[in-house]
Amino acid sequence: MGWRWALVYGRVAMWVLVFLLTLLPHLLFALLGRRDIIPPLFLGMLAWIAGVRVRVVGRPMPHALLLGNHLSWIDILVLAGVSRTAFVAHAGLSDHPALGWLCRQNETLFITRDQRGTVAAQVAQVVERLGHRRLTIFPEATTGDGTALLPFRSSLLSAVERLPHDIPVQPVALDFEHAPEIAWVGDEPGMDNFRKIMGRTRPILLTVRFLEPLSGEELTNRKTMAAAAQARIATALGLEIRAPLA
Repeated sequence: MGWRWALVYGRVAMWVLVFLLTLLPHLLFALLGRRDIIPPLFLGMLAWIAGVRVRVVGRPMPHALLLGNHLSWIDILVLAGVSRTAFVAHAGLSDHPALGWLCRQNETLFITRDQRGTVAAQVAQVVERLGHRRLTIFPEATTGDGTALLPFRSSLLSAVERLPHDIPVQPVALDFEHAPEIAWVGDEPGMDNFRKIMGRTRPILLTVRFLEPLSGEELTNRKTMAAAAQARIATALGLEIRAPLA
């Protein structure tokens, strides 16, 4: 076994240890109705063990809906750790035995994008969740390669188009120092990307930039929200916006 594999196994062992140490406190808090206490701390610790070193610029607004760019599974660990956010994910993920359980522990909101009759119910779920914690959507709908920003899909914002005016909609830019080395894209198997990240000897340097919330006409509808958030994040990262596929 090579030394990189030894590093991967060592970090995974530390993940398991942290999981075991935090499981009982999490279950106790969950019984008290505070399922949100431990998971963000747990996910942030996993990011640190994986070698991620985070710098935060700006601050996340209370009860904000965060719209961010997406490069890697690391994004979820980091954003949960620095902003205590929950996430919006496709309902299909809830069927995975292990990942579904872990997502539910951090109060992931599962939505069904292809059933238009469920939008009203999903809006109500989003508003309820934002009543006590932040919620994050990745409007690119997939991970980018770090060289350009993928188009933001306004359809993913259909469940948040009619939010109350007192809920901030805040773009957040994840600025990796060596983004193409971190990104999980294309046909790369998930385990290969996991091994690549966990076997790194150099730290993963990431600046999380919480940008100014959207305002005025930017909040008119889901298309204006997607366009405004996309433009701000592209500017913050110094990236071009990749044209949609024909």
